[in-house]
Amino acid sequence: MATKRQQAALGLFGVTLLWGGTFVWMKQAMNSLDAEITQYSTTAVVGVVVSARFFIAFAALLPFSSTARAALTSKEDWKGGLILGGLMLAGFVLQMIGIESVTPSVSAFLTSLYVVFTAILSIKISDRKPTRMMIVGVALATFGAGFIDGPPHIVWGTGELLTVACALFFALHIIYTDRITKQLDPIAVTSTSFLVLVLGAGIIAVIAGGGISVFESAWQDGVVLPLLCLGLFGSLACILMLNIFQKHLNPTHAAIIYSFEPVWATLYGWQQDMVDISIWLAMGLLLLVGNIIVEFDESSSATHLNEEAGPE
Repeated sequence: MATKRQQAALGLFGVTLLWGGTFVWMKQAMNSLDAEITQYSTTAVVGVVVSARFFIAFAALLPFSSTARAALTSKEDWKGGLILGGLMLAGFVLQMIGIESVTPSVSAFLTSLYVVFTAILSIKISDRKPTRMMIVGVALATFGAGFIDGPPHIVWGTGELLTVACALFFALHIIYTDRITKQLDPIAVTSTSFLVLVLGAGIIAVIAGGGISVFESAWQDGVVLPLLCLGLFGSLACILMLNIFQKHLNPTHAAIIYSFEPVWATLYGWQQDMVDISIWLAMGLLLLVGNIIVEFDESSSATHLNEEAGPE
């Protein structure tokens, strides 16, 4: 069991490496759509990008997986996909609206609160309770992720509140991924959740953009390649790995691992001359320390349980 847990931790760490790249790909796509943002609105264009990236992921998954195709006629798989896809959609929408009126550092810090929310919610919802050492890891990871771009200057307004709400939905997604992927096939719920995101983000784009013509944004120069990267790597590969591996970890431990994303996003952004590196990047070391503490804690727990169980 310990081996599965360690493989899952490495798998989710790989997810954060790819998720960090989504910052660059999303930025590249949005930078190519200035005229469309002016014409339709930021919310409409982001809705198109989110809908398109998950459509690419869905279209790539379907031909190669009979499980993914069968899920489309399964009531249970649709229930699971509706929950997971709906929570992701709510998180994305609240974050994209909130970031219009807050700085990147404030958005990063408030979004990183999903680590705290996951620990709190796991006590109420999940059957896997965080230990005291895990709470220490939560605190280190939250501060590490939140201060990686410097101290956030928070003035509580609509943008800040929406970003906190987005963190809550991301925490709920982590908790429910743990529960649903233990009951349903991970590939099946990946398929249905993708379709929920395609339709949900598409509806938002149409409403905010005033019609289906907003989808022409997806075919502009400089947008197609980033969208392919977002769809195949940021969505298909990441969500599949998340749904397959996360069930082997405590949800709080998974949340701490996910908080590595802003480290890679900052480094990738710096490599593309999109962000400046500062000494505050060293706060990412707190993420590493937090993960080490949690891993030792879970390893000790697993060893203790095995000793209690005795030889097979």
